[in-house]
Amino acid sequence: MADDSYAREEELNEEEEVDESSFRAVKDAVLFAIDVSSSMLNPRPSNNPKKPGEESPTSAALKCAYHLMQQRIISNPKDMLGVLLYGTQNSKFYDEDGDGSADLSYPHCYLFTDLDVPSAEEVKELRALAGNEEEVRGILQPSEEPISMANVLFCANQIFTSKAPNFLSRRLFIVTDNDNPHAGNKALRSASTVRARDLYDLGVTIELFPISQPDHEFDTTKFYDDIIYKTAPSDGEAPAYLQPDMKTSTAQGDGIELLDSLLSSINSRSVAKRSIFSNIPMEIGPGLKISVNGYLLLRRQEPARSCFVWLGGETPQIAKGITTLLTDDTAHTVEKSEIRKAYKFGGESISFTPEELSSLRDFGEPVIRIIGFKPMSALPIWANVMHPTFIYPSEEDYIGSTRVFSALHQKLLKDNKLALVWFISRKKSSPVLGAMIAGAEKTDENGVQKLPPGMWIIPLPFADDVRKQPPADFTVAPEPLIDAMKQVFGQLQLPKGVYDPERYPNPSLQWHYRILQALALDEDHPGEPDDKTIPKYRQIHKRAGEYVLEWSEKLDALSDKMFGGSPERSTLVKRGPRDSNGDEGSSEQPSKRVKTESGSSDIDGDIKKAMEKGTLSKLTVATLKEFLTSHGRAAAGKKADLIERVEQYFEDKS
Repeated sequence: MADDSYAREEELNEEEEVDESSFRAVKDAVLFAIDVSSSMLNPRPSNNPKKPGEESPTSAALKCAYHLMQQRIISNPKDMLGVLLYGTQNSKFYDEDGDGSADLSYPHCYLFTDLDVPSAEEVKELRALAGNEEEVRGILQPSEEPISMANVLFCANQIFTSKAPNFLSRRLFIVTDNDNPHAGNKALRSASTVRARDLYDLGVTIELFPISQPDHEFDTTKFYDDIIYKTAPSDGEAPAYLQPDMKTSTAQGDGIELLDSLLSSINSRSVAKRSIFSNIPMEIGPGLKISVNGYLLLRRQEPARSCFVWLGGETPQIAKGITTLLTDDTAHTVEKSEIRKAYKFGGESISFTPEELSSLRDFGEPVIRIIGFKPMSALPIWANVMHPTFIYPSEEDYIGSTRVFSALHQKLLKDNKLALVWFISRKKSSPVLGAMIAGAEKTDENGVQKLPPGMWIIPLPFADDVRKQPPADFTVAPEPLIDAMKQVFGQLQLPKGVYDPERYPNPSLQWHYRILQALALDEDHPGEPDDKTIPKYRQIHKRAGEYVLEWSEKLDALSDKMFGGSPERSTLVKRGPRDSNGDEGSSEQPSKRVKTESGSSDIDGDIKKAMEKGTLSKLTVATLKEFLTSHGRAAAGKKADLIERVEQYFEDKS
């Protein structure tokens, strides 16, 4: 329902003049800097019995980069990704002509994939490198000389400056197990700090993915605490994912487990969350204001089509669409200045000028105004009918906003309360009454942040948004039926009693991406789609089948007692043993039979022929009901339900 509400809001706001500068760029530039030292190349056995084998940290990091590139090449076709290997024996960088060649300016730095929109060929090359194939194995030769991290950071600086100068989101992912690369050289350590500061001033965020060695825990205090800058609270790029506690390793597992933990960590911090508004005031009380930014963290993902292709010529060409408005009678071209918008009222069209429409939509300046506090119990579960907005403090307009915001956040969490707010997200948008609740930080099993600490604003529904409550005399099921259904639900609990939507990906979306990937990378057809949303019928029948039949028997018994043996029976009839003809018997004779049996054999033959030809949908509802009734099956419901029961009958019979 939240998706539909969001779509309606987008339609309503299409005509609004929105300042696009308030939206952060969706394009993202990510450069992987992967350490290729001897310790990173050593395979490590897996501790997971379900995934036996060995995997080196470098190989796991390359597979992470490959999987991320494989996902983003279709879902985010404008993003840039690159892979920089450092600590290699060979050196490679791109010169001014753009040709890849050995470059002594950055010794032991090998730019395997340039920072650019990935092509299918680059994805294939990275897949081959991650698989340690023979033709590319020579690249992963570790250097015998010590590596200068200042040189690596300066190389990354040049790549970002030349390839992504105007990107608002630029990230450097460092994957290494060396927590102190310059143990005894203060000059190199100081130079690395200066280069890291240059990257920070350039707007590049450095993300560290530390890997602990089997006999040594990664300690960031030795070196990386001086070059890794935590994301500023006012940074609009990704306040949702601040740097984690570097005292613990991002990927503490060994071997194959590194791949899962690194992929989870990289995916969580790979994309900057889109900002939907920035630096709007939050009024906590009279004379007390802070500034906050708003982000859309939860949204339904859909296939993104980047362009249209015209296939009418000799070669496919990208089509460019042009929209022209014409009059109905004379086909005269209509200019935008000639159009006026109108609304029908009382059978007449009331037109408005753009200025008048703008004034109608003006409800004041954007603001989040707290008007009171309520306990969390006052917010029912059905009140969340629209997508929530995540807000985070900003220091640009009001210094000290972070401290005040944090104090309010901790107080709401401690007292289990919510704040009622008057919320206008941007100019000319409709105001809403919302519930501002404090959200605690959530991490996965690897310690990677899944949801950040902050505030969520849930728009509250108006009266016409909520379904009417049932009447006071609404019939409630008897207690025996309720108790029996509790047993059914008790057998169908999810593991740990928690529903995790990330374990059930959208099957149509994933299948769409897999087909595109197979076509782009010249891979084999992926076969059948993997739909994890299909219920596990056998397990359900094994765990709850007897309880469902028991509930059905109680329902029939109560129905007979209340209505005096009504001919209408429950559709959940306990099946009896099959007779000599292979037909199913029932625990008791059906109360409704066909008056004449002379035509039943003809109906059976017609139904069977239609079943074999796949033309059951062409039969009439009366014919389907007559067939089902003659075989003791329920004949109530729509035509699609009847066809499903007929198909089920022949499947059981076979």
